[in-house]
Amino acid sequence: MDHAVALVEVYLQINGYFTVAEYPVIESLGKQHYGVATDLDILAFRFPGAGRLIPGRGGAGLFAPDPALGIDGDTADMLIGEVKEGRAELNRNTRNPDVLRTVLARFGCCSMDDVDKTVQQLLRKGKAAAHAGHRVRLMAFGSSSEQPPHGGYSTLTLGHITGFIEEYLDQHWKVLRHAQFKHPALGLFMVLEKARREAGKHRRG
Repeated sequence: MDHAVALVEVYLQINGYFTVAEYPVIESLGKQHYGVATDLDILAFRFPGAGRLIPGRGGAGLFAPDPALGIDGDTADMLIGEVKEGRAELNRNTRNPDVLRTVLARFGCCSMDDVDKTVQQLLRKGKAAAHAGHRVRLMAFGSSSEQPPHGGYSTLTLGHITGFIEEYLDQHWKVLRHAQFKHPALGLFMVLEKARREAGKHRRG
């Protein structure tokens, strides 16, 4: 998996999203021939009220998601994301109506009767309300961010994401230090946090 995609995936998972990374979209080329139209870097879905609930004798803790994501706590949220190491922007394939139509129909987000209307709204405004009631949004992630033309999608920088993950680990270290994370990006953040804390102990000693 691309390193930048892995970073974004961990960030979204921390914020309560289920994710699919580098999802291939297959297209028909005619006469029973098929090919990959594009790979979508990140697809993510968050149920209303998702959070980190820690059960136990001391009660339960609820984790508040990053305000930068613009999450509406009462509405399910689906993200279709492009990840760049450079400027955060959507490429042509991610904004291809056929690609978006395929993804939304494939994941059961929209009925075949409603999918065209949803795609048109998504391309025009960067977000749309699906017939089932949840929100669908286009989002670009990258090292730098500029206001996209015509408000066609939202952007978020990798620097912000990195800072959020570091702050998240620092604030919740008493809980998280007991866990073993298999995701390579989050695992690396855990190793760095442990090393930072051990180095701090030696400096104080």
